[in-house]
Amino acid sequence: MTNHAILSASASHRWLNCPPSVRLTEDMPDVNSEFALEGTDAHELCAYLVEKALGRNARDPTEDLACYNHEMQDCAEEYCNYVMEQVEKARGYSRDPTVLVEQRLDFSKWVPEGFGTGDCLIVADGLLQVIDYKHGLGVLVDADHNPQMMCYALGALEMFDGLYDFDKVTMTIFQPRKHNISTFEIEKTELLEWAENVLSPKAELAFKGEGDMQSGKHCQFCKLKNICRKRAEDNLALAKMEFANPATLDNEDIADILPKLDLLISWANDIKAYALNQATDGHPIPGYKLVEGRSARKFSDESAVSQAVIEAGYDPYEKKLLTITAMTKLLGKKTFNDLLGGLVIKPSGNPTLVPIDDSRQEINLAKNEFKEE
Repeated sequence: MTNHAILSASASHRWLNCPPSVRLTEDMPDVNSEFALEGTDAHELCAYLVEKALGRNARDPTEDLACYNHEMQDCAEEYCNYVMEQVEKARGYSRDPTVLVEQRLDFSKWVPEGFGTGDCLIVADGLLQVIDYKHGLGVLVDADHNPQMMCYALGALEMFDGLYDFDKVTMTIFQPRKHNISTFEIEKTELLEWAENVLSPKAELAFKGEGDMQSGKHCQFCKLKNICRKRAEDNLALAKMEFANPATLDNEDIADILPKLDLLISWANDIKAYALNQATDGHPIPGYKLVEGRSARKFSDESAVSQAVIEAGYDPYEKKLLTITAMTKLLGKKTFNDLLGGLVIKPSGNPTLVPIDDSRQEINLAKNEFKEE
């Protein structure tokens, strides 16, 4: 049995949108990034803390975690506290709810050879909750109709449907470094309908390597993204867009272009990074060469510099106030809040242009102009 499913829940967003990508990338080597290793360590620490909080025997993995730091400990403790809060709420449904940590979930009824690992499952009559920890800081993860979470929920249904009585499934993403707790609730009947009509047909195509290729946000973690011809064609098509006035763009034209720019910029950066890696690995790009880039001056021996400046009668160091994050680590959260809580403010952020369906409140420009006057 392999450690990773061919059609993994974590990659479901990609293979649901681009079924052929699974077989096209299966022989390409995995690249274990520092972020992935950090996430693995964080999950192990989270599992230990929850097991310990539940009164179970568990070995402290801290000394074996290569990426362990205080931030990871704080995040794992926040996650553990949240899980235990949910367990306490579950006791309102049943005096002794079932709590499973790092549970293998089988959803192969809908996805060929499909399985995954649920970080935490809480089950009682009237309640089925799946909680997933995300340590990443780059992308905000939303639980709303999240296919990974829905696959996990299907696996949980396979385990407990019939043993417990519930009509809904609750899915939660806990992402502390983004201050994000996203919860989505779905009717069991709706989840099963999605599994039969959407998930299963696309999974069959993906498993066979069939279906149409499609580019989009799901390309971000695809191993084929740098050399995918379909992605290149879709992004280059932006340059061929036709407008009523070929000489200038009006706001309607800009509105057509804006939704495509993030994907275009991401693709362009991926191509540039791939080309550089190819060249540095000895595979030259026709028409291009490697040259030495700009560099900044630096001291060859900072200790020697410090000693020389001190002996000359000067102070070689600058002092500045710690950041809020560093100050919190220094004082501890409770002391920080007691001592400095009233001195922390959050200024308004700079205006950011987002799609109209974004959940954030629109800025009142008239109100801002009045304040400036």
